[in-house]
Amino acid sequence: MAQAERTRERLPPEVFDLPVEKMRAGYYTDAYFNHTRATLLANGRRPRVVMQVFQKKDAYLGGMDEALAILRLCSDDWEGLTVHALHDGDRIEPWESVLTVEGDYTTFAHLETVYLGVLARRTMITTNVVAVLEAANGKPLIFMPARHDHHRVQTGDGYAAYVAGRIVGAPIGVTTDEQASWWGGRGIGTVPHSLISSYGGNTVLAATKFAEWANEDVNITVLVDFENHSIQTALEVARALGSKLWGVRLDTSEALVDRSLWDEMGDFKPTGVNERLVRKVSDALDGDGFEQVKIVVSGGFTIEKIREFEERGVPVDAYGVGSSLIRGSNDFTADIVLTDGRPAAKVGRRFKPNPRLEPVE
Repeated sequence: MAQAERTRERLPPEVFDLPVEKMRAGYYTDAYFNHTRATLLANGRRPRVVMQVFQKKDAYLGGMDEALAILRLCSDDWEGLTVHALHDGDRIEPWESVLTVEGDYTTFAHLETVYLGVLARRTMITTNVVAVLEAANGKPLIFMPARHDHHRVQTGDGYAAYVAGRIVGAPIGVTTDEQASWWGGRGIGTVPHSLISSYGGNTVLAATKFAEWANEDVNITVLVDFENHSIQTALEVARALGSKLWGVRLDTSEALVDRSLWDEMGDFKPTGVNERLVRKVSDALDGDGFEQVKIVVSGGFTIEKIREFEERGVPVDAYGVGSSLIRGSNDFTADIVLTDGRPAAKVGRRFKPNPRLEPVE
C-alpha cells in the first residue's frame, strides 16, 4: 500500500495544554526519579549525560511532539539541552533510538516518567490503527474507543489515530471534538440507539428528524439493528431519506441473531455482524435501487475480523472500531548511555547513534 506524504512540521508546545507547574514539580513523576534528582542537587553534582530512548517492537512512533513539548516547557533549562528526535508517524525498529537528550541531568531527570508514558501510549495507538487500516485496505475507519477509556486520554489518542491515517493515506473519523482538537477537526457520528429509543423505537422517525436537524455537510448514517431486523430497517430508512442517506450502520450484538438469518442457521456463526448479514443487507439495498448507500459495520471488530472480511470481499465501506485499538502495549525505556563523556549504560545497552534522528531547536 502506498504511503501518504506526511508533514515533518511538529505541533507547537502550547497545543498540548500541559500542567507545566505540576510537571516541573515532579507531581507526575515516579518518586525514585525525584529522589535521584534531589540527591544530586544536594550533593552539588550536575552530571552531563546523554539519555537514549527506545522500545522493543516494530512500530509506528506516536507522541513525540508531545514528549518534546514536555521537555521544552518543563525542564529547568531547555536551552542547555541538545535534543535529537524522530517524528510522529515514523516507522521504528526494536531498540532503535527515537530520542536522545544531552545536558545537565538534573534539569530534566524529573520528566522521564512523563515523556516515556506519552510515547508508550501514543505509539501503541498509532501502531494499532495503522495495522487495522492496512487490514481494511485503506477503507475509512471510525475511531470509536472514547467510551472505553478515561476522557483525559481522548485528545492525544485521537491525534495518534489521525497520524496513523496520514501514514497509510486512509480516512480517519473520530467520534468526539476533543479527539480531533489538535488538528482542528470535528467529531463525527451516526444516528445512535439512544435517539431511536427517544422516538419510541421508531428508527425511521428518528432518522428523519435527525436529517431535518443536520447540516448539509453531515454524512447521515443510521444504525439499523434496533429492531434486530436490519434488512427491513435499512430499506425503510433508505426509502424515507432518499438521497440524504449516506450510509447504514450494522451493529448487531454478539449475543443476537438478526431476524433475516433465523431460517439459515447451521453452517456459520450467525450472531453479531457477520458476512452473511452484511451481504444480505447490501443485496437488499442494491435490489431496491439504493446502490449508493454505504455500509458501515461495528461491534467487536478486531484486526483479525477485518482481515477476514477483506479477504472474503465482504461489501463493507467503512469500519467502526473501538476497544481493540486501545489494547496492548508499546513500552519505552530511557537509559543514560554517557555520563560526562564516558559510557554509563547497563551491560548490553550502549549508545547507538541513529542517523535518522533530527535536531530539535
